[in-house]
Parts: sequence; structure tokens; C-alpha cells
Amino acid sequence: MKILHVISGGETGGSKNHVLSLFGGESDHPKKLLVFQKGKLYEEAVEMGIDVHLLEQRSRYDLSLFKNLKTFIQTNEIDIIHSHGARANLFIRIIKNGLSAKWAVTVHSDPDLDFMHNKKMSRLFSALNKWSLAKTDRIFAVSDRFKTMLINYGIDDKKIVSIYNGISFDRKKVNGSRKSMNLKEEDFVAAIVARLHPVKGHSTLFKAIASIKEKINLTVLIVGEGERKKILLEQAKQLGIEEKLKFLGFRKDIDQIFSISDVSLLTSKSESFPLVLLESAREETTVITTDVGGVRSLIPDESYGWVIPIEDESALANALVEAYQLKQNSQLEAKGKKLRAHAESNFSVEQLQESVEKEYRKILIT
Repeated sequence: MKILHVISGGETGGSKNHVLSLFGGESDHPKKLLVFQKGKLYEEAVEMGIDVHLLEQRSRYDLSLFKNLKTFIQTNEIDIIHSHGARANLFIRIIKNGLSAKWAVTVHSDPDLDFMHNKKMSRLFSALNKWSLAKTDRIFAVSDRFKTMLINYGIDDKKIVSIYNGISFDRKKVNGSRKSMNLKEEDFVAAIVARLHPVKGHSTLFKAIASIKEKINLTVLIVGEGERKKILLEQAKQLGIEEKLKFLGFRKDIDQIFSISDVSLLTSKSESFPLVLLESAREETTVITTDVGGVRSLIPDESYGWVIPIEDESALANALVEAYQLKQNSQLEAKGKKLRAHAESNFSVEQLQESVEKEYRKILIT
């Protein structure tokens, strides 16, 4: 069974980490990775020793890419094509006729929200992505909520399987130092790791911070890049919270960031099952998250963290104040330890890899 993972290559967040995680484990099946542009995903794949290939499209009108992609799949006798993201899904859909390989897709995000920053193109790209998904042999939904979403889009539920994300828990939490960030041990520190995109909800977070800036001494570490940085800096200035924020850009030391944080934040309007929450759990860092995707599987009740409504700045502010008070009473750390134990038992990378390969075998015999 020869497997080819196909993805745009420009990803920097959870989908990047998810794809890379599928190349580990005990499997002896040959796996290749194909991307359409160089970026952090390509670089990390090379560092990991993954068999990665670059198939660049010289321009958006370069139709030779489709012929080259089809030739690559046929020449390498690929049995399973596993695509990730709207661009890769569309490209595979266009060349699928005439290929003997089976086609699986992991849905990492809501097609209706992927292009929300470009309203003119949003409807078109969303429709093309749904058209692509309808023609697959198997769809991996990264939460039960996403499976329901896909069914509501008219996709046959028989081809959809819920497989939650997983990461490796083969090490203890790291011991980061706050000195590099000019932070003191008594400071209350929150971290948000997300690209600077409207769907990630930074604006709601900023409003929440502004509403409690006189109540608690809070510092928020903002990890991620994106086109909205200038807008967010201006919003922070208008709200008078610039001193509360540290924009750190892209970082590879996410584990260190979480290890020096009292809480991690996810304020998204839509997610599947965020890997970043598992990364936080691995460092025993308590989570405050919006009620998106499959987060309630990771945080089943308040003893594990906080799940709040989407775009509810008041609920977010209250959760931050509660977390601050728990730290003052030396009770916050226990939440993080309980969260890690639950995540380690239920969301390991080994479980993810085994579940995906099990579905590969099923679709090969159908």
C-alpha cells in the first residue's frame, strides 16, 4: 500500500502538524508527501527525513501542473491519495478520472469559513471545495461536529469517519523560563497560538482584555503570523491594551511558550479539533476555548478547563478572571495536570495513525 499525502504547502498551523504526524508510527507502508509551494511544512518535512516532493505551479494559469500531478501518481503507483485543504482537494478532483488510486480527504476546517476574509471569492471557493469532497472515497472528519456539518452539506454519511487529532505524549512537560520574555513567576500569563486571521477571533480577545485590564495584571503572548497584524495592533492601541500584549510572530518553541503560560487561549469562530489544545495539554497548561469542533471531548467539564460561547467577550473575560483567581489560590495547576492525563489517554498520535491506516485498508477493498 503506497500512500501519497497532498497539501498546498503554505500551511503553518494545525493542518501542517497533523500531516507531519501521519508520517510517524510503526507503519511499514511507503509514504510520500507532495506540496505545491515551499514553506515551513516543506522545510520541516525535509528535516524529519520525509520523502517530500515539490510540484510548483508557475502561475495560476499553469495547467501543466495537472498533467504532472497525474503522471507523478501513476509513475509512483500510488494506491491511496490523501489530500488536505481546499487547493489540494480541488486539484485531485480535477485529475481523479482515470486514476486507479483511492482518494481520502481530511477536513481540517469549515469550507464556508475558509475564505471569510475575501467575501467575493468565498462563495466560489467554498462551492468548489464541497464539489471536490462529494467525489472522495473517504472523508476523515476531525470531530463528530464536523461530520454532522459535512452531512448537512449533502455529503453521503457512509463515506465520513470521525478521527480525532492526536499528538505524541512520549515525554514529560518541558521546563521553560520566563526570563527570556521579561516575565516574573507571579505574573499571570496567557498564550494564544493561531494565525492572525478573522476566523481566529483575536478581536474578541482584545475586547475581553480591555474590559478587565483594571482588574487583573495580565500578559498575553500572541504567537502567529498573518495579514491582520497591522489591524490588530491598531485595535490594541485604540483599546489601550498594547502593554498587555506581546506579538511574537512565528515560533518553533510552542512547547516552551505553553510551559511558561498559566493558560492557553483558543478564541476561534470555527475549528475541527485543534492540535494546539493538545499541545497545551501536553505542557499541563489549562485551556480557555470557544465551543468549536470537538473541544468538549478534550474538556468534558469545568474541572479540565473552560469552554465558552463563540464571540462572547464577557464570558472570555470572566474565564480569565476565574483562572487568575485560581492561580492566586494555587489551584490552577491541578486543572492542567488533569487535562494532560485525559489527553494522553484519549488523543495520542498512535491512536490517530492506527485509525487512519485502518480506513485505508477498508477503502482499498471496496
